[in-house]
Amino acid sequence: MQIDQLDTFLDLCETRSFNRSAERLGVTQSTVSARVTALEAALGVKLFTRSRAGTDLTTEGTRFESHARTLRHEWHQARRRIQVPDRAAHLVRLGIQNDLAAQHIGEWMADFRRALPDTAFYIEPDYSNQMCADVLTGTLDFAVMYAPKPHPDLHFETLGEVTYRMVSSDTDRRAGVNPETFIFAHFSPAFEAMHRDLTPELAGSPISVGQSATVASLLAAMGGAGYVLERTAAQMIATTRFSEVTDAPVLRQPVYAAIHLRQRTSPMHRRLHRIVERRLSGR
Repeated sequence: MQIDQLDTFLDLCETRSFNRSAERLGVTQSTVSARVTALEAALGVKLFTRSRAGTDLTTEGTRFESHARTLRHEWHQARRRIQVPDRAAHLVRLGIQNDLAAQHIGEWMADFRRALPDTAFYIEPDYSNQMCADVLTGTLDFAVMYAPKPHPDLHFETLGEVTYRMVSSDTDRRAGVNPETFIFAHFSPAFEAMHRDLTPELAGSPISVGQSATVASLLAAMGGAGYVLERTAAQMIATTRFSEVTDAPVLRQPVYAAIHLRQRTSPMHRRLHRIVERRLSGR
């Protein structure tokens, strides 16, 4: 049994389509079929039935699915455990929402290192969907994100929230904000929905962006208005080129921790959780 066979089986559990799994995995349909056939031969059972209506799991395939997820997670954990850098007792792979990385990772990492001095860290800024997938497979151990993606093998907890404020190069009043020069932010599905609900007059803006730093960069280059993280807003206002739009709603984005269900009681993960929670609350 090979790891690519498990990956292919689990992808097919989601897509129920050999063609779609081939596209997602970047291989040919014949490769997907060959991997499934090899896995079925190793297990001695049929995992899928194929018909004109689509692809379905057999009873044996349904029973194997949870075991396959566990095997894949254990495989990635085993690979990491033998790749720990010299002079470190542990290696922790951290995912962090792109928007939070630049402003928070330095202070968080300083706290992590003080709390876990014998631990080495690998840091990967990313977006929520990919981090959920990486925690699920075991590629990441702990992730801080905006948009949890529910899964039976993932465990999520609320860490706190971050604040976004509207700044403008032209006005300090919402009535003066021009939709044509407004940068609409979609930092998460929940944030986008809140943004549209509270500022409907700006939802049709011609530029939409998924990262606070990019909003700030566009505003610095072109002028206009948009929502940025509170710290970024303070820095932009300090230049005197920008003003806070004082009557615009303040938007707050919840922040979540994601870990594999098997790690939810791990002392190390609990320490990481407490550090980030304390930092976000300002304690």
